[in-house]
Amino acid sequence: MIKFFLMVNKQGQTRLSRYYEHMEIHKKMLLEADVITKCLSRTKEQCSFVEYKDFKLVYRQYAALFIVVGIDDTENEMAMYELIQNFVEVLDKYFSKVSELDIMFNLDKVHIILDEMILNGRIAETNKSRILAPLLVLDKMAES
Repeated sequence: MIKFFLMVNKQGQTRLSRYYEHMEIHKKMLLEADVITKCLSRTKEQCSFVEYKDFKLVYRQYAALFIVVGIDDTENEMAMYELIQNFVEVLDKYFSKVSELDIMFNLDKVHIILDEMILNGRIAETNKSRILAPLLVLDKMAES
């Protein structure tokens, strides 16, 4: 099961966070700070899978952004690694060359995309067209 999904920049600022298990706010802040420090301190040559407390971290770097997924022992690390890639491809398709600013100023749309892909900590959809369909309908409604 996916426990959380984070997107952070190289300065350690969280740009997106989604938790799939209840956690108190101060515990989220401590967890994010620790996870971000752990992932940002690693070199590019090191593995993108990290054992952390009672779960695993799977992360991937795209330019100045890191995407970090926390999973339990039952989840496949490679599947999560590819999910991160798929998420970025969907963002690229929607925003055409997504940037950190796109994420910051369109956080609601990024959350919609993520919610279409992951439901209750499980992968729900990976087809890019199906993921973007509700968002494109919302865009058409906003135009008219």
